[in-house]
Amino acid sequence: MVRKHTNVHAPVEHPALHVENVSKTYGDAPALNPISLDIAKGERVALIGHNGSGKTTLIRIASGLLDATTGEVKINGHESGSLPARASLSFIADQPTFYDDLTLWEHMEYVARLHGVEDWEQAAADLLGHLGLYERADDMPNRFSRGLKQKSAIALGFIRPFDVLLVDEPFVGLDAAGKEALLELLANASEHGSTVVVATHELSFVHTVERIIALRDGRLVYDGDTSGINVDGLVRTEDPAGEHDGEQH
Repeated sequence: MVRKHTNVHAPVEHPALHVENVSKTYGDAPALNPISLDIAKGERVALIGHNGSGKTTLIRIASGLLDATTGEVKINGHESGSLPARASLSFIADQPTFYDDLTLWEHMEYVARLHGVEDWEQAAADLLGHLGLYERADDMPNRFSRGLKQKSAIALGFIRPFDVLLVDEPFVGLDAAGKEALLELLANASEHGSTVVVATHELSFVHTVERIIALRDGRLVYDGDTSGINVDGLVRTEDPAGEHDGEQH
């Protein structure tokens, strides 16, 4: 008898976030020039740049909330915005919005049940307590201050399961206790194997990562490790030395 051999291929390991030739223009105005990069599973990355550099545009395209003009983004091998991509990705926006007729607790229940979270009540109570929001659970978050809205958005972002976490300027408006609570949540997510990408100028987070991606005027100007990097220099609108332009990870 002739034994037939079957080639068994190992599963393809997709990057957590794959960005290929992605750009965005509004009319004739480019908001994001073509960018390509990969972020591996489990990486913790700081996305930095001055206001208008393209950080929010890139994150919103990756989250599936904004269509790219060119290129593609994939989350764990799935096209951004598709159901599999949305199922594995949690996005925390810099300007969170809430339902007018739902309390914070009802928001937590809605998001948790939508994503099949078991024992969501305990998870919600733990998150709200960690962020100092437990006493506000029965209040309407759309009436909160900027800082409390940000904390509420953080709670909603963490109540659901995710493999990839995208966060846009989460430290704005947070008090010292809120910043510390968020840093602990981000560290815990990384420790459990999630990919974490945070657009921020907050040095207390930037100094915890091993990789920085910097944008300037819609261009990728630095992608590499944090050793010896002047973060302030990377977020300026001009880089006189031009030493970081085009450097890739």
